Amino acid sequence: VLLTNFDKNCTMPIKNIRLEVMQALEPQVEGFMDSFLIKPEDIWQPTDFLPNSEKDTFLQEVKELREESKDLGYDFWVTMVADTITEEALPTYESWLMDVVGIDQHGDYKTNGWAKWVRAWTAEENRHGDVLNKYLYLSGRVNMREIELTTQHLISDGFDIGTDRDPYKNFVYTSFQELATNISHKRVGQMAKKKGNVLLGKMCTIIAGDEMRHHLAYREFVKTIFGEDPSGMMIAFADMMKKKIVMPAHFLRESGGTIGSAFENFSNCAQRLGVYTAQDYVDILSKLNTFWDLESMRALNEEAEKARDYLIKLPARLERIAERMKFPQDQYHFKWVEANGAL
Repeated sequence: VLLTNFDKNCTMPIKNIRLEVMQALEPQVEGFMDSFLIKPEDIWQPTDFLPNSEKDTFLQEVKELREESKDLGYDFWVTMVADTITEEALPTYESWLMDVVGIDQHGDYKTNGWAKWVRAWTAEENRHGDVLNKYLYLSGRVNMREIELTTQHLISDGFDIGTDRDPYKNFVYTSFQELATNISHKRVGQMAKKKGNVLLGKMCTIIAGDEMRHHLAYREFVKTIFGEDPSGMMIAFADMMKKKIVMPAHFLRESGGTIGSAFENFSNCAQRLGVYTAQDYVDILSKLNTFWDLESMRALNEEAEKARDYLIKLPARLERIAERMKFPQDQYHFKWVEANGAL
């Protein structure tokens, strides 16, 4: 353990401590990559799930894809579009993570394990937006130009997830967010399958599997940091939960709209559909508390003890709030999708 006794009276700046811990853990990153990522030659690629444009049967396959898409409703398509746009904003996430303390893409790029992780993780994630975008385009159920405008806006607007360059906070965020994305994709896949759309169901389910692997990796990063700097990690975790974990697309907007103006309406769609709900937020927090075994954590300073107490009590408090929350049942009409889910 590097830093069991660090507290706010310590003279070493927090940034220096974060850097020291990240450097101490860097030799383990190669093992994390072997455990949680898959080589490009061994993993699925978008064309595995889409009509093959090299075959004479391509147009017939596209026709079948479009037929299978007809029975999916308005809220479904809005959620699917927003999930796709979120995945397509990957350049924002990579550039953000590359700026985190301890992740160094400069100099000899081969020597920094954390930078290698971010690039390899990005390469896996890139396939998600790719396959979903192509599916939406072929389905004929959405306005692709409006989707493309929203995607460009989202990348241009960036995001602010409240982590700054702190690796502890960033890894709490990714641990949480990867599981949230897993839940969303998995449920969209289940709904598509129920409507008889086997291809889309399979596609979303396998994307959800990727997100789960990534979640398992990031929660392992946090667990390992707890072993090096338990007080610092506990305080960072509590700070993130006090700010609330915002979604990556919280700056979502339609063409002509202001930053963030479309996000609440999309969230209401996801809540109505049961794709991602306020209860899911509570459940994810509970799972992280359990996996990181907060209750049995030792060698915490006074501030970290208070942070742990807050985190342990938080799920029950959020549960009570979630039970009282009301969401609009009327559909907001997005430019991405017509009222009946078709153009």
